[in-house]
Amino acid sequence: MNFKTIRSETVFRGRAFKVRQDLVELPDARQITLDIIDHADAVTLLPIDADDNIWFIRQFRQPAGQILLELPAGVMEAGEPSEASARRELREEIGMDAGVLRKLGSFYLAPGYSTECMHVFLAQQLVPAPLPGDIDEFLNIERIPLRDAYVMAETGRIQDAKTLGALLLARPQFF
Repeated sequence: MNFKTIRSETVFRGRAFKVRQDLVELPDARQITLDIIDHADAVTLLPIDADDNIWFIRQFRQPAGQILLELPAGVMEAGEPSEASARRELREEIGMDAGVLRKLGSFYLAPGYSTECMHVFLAQQLVPAPLPGDIDEFLNIERIPLRDAYVMAETGRIQDAKTLGALLLARPQFF
């Protein structure tokens, strides 16, 4: 199947992303305009301590209008390798670094309209190494036993997509 971008125009630039409109020729030669959110790639971490607790954060999310339970995560800086971003976010969000950091995989959060690709890392052998967090983040750290976290995911008590995706990718490591 051939999809051809004929024209791409940025129609909005915000702090976290930009929106562009692409004129695309479809395989049957028809043309369609698509709205695309251009968003930097990001990382999600599944930090697990020596007692088999997963370290989560709770934070208010304005678009959802509620406090969500999530794994530590964040946007990669321009030119920053995913592993470096993962270590930085781990230190900023839960004040820990990992003796062992292993990439589990990647996935697109919403490929129908966004370019953001999420890179997932398992973080083990946690050691204190705090960095200052982002000024707009008010985070509460919560340690949840591994099995309890998976029950929460399976029963709808975790509603964050990146967290659910990361737990799915990590599942073969634990069960």
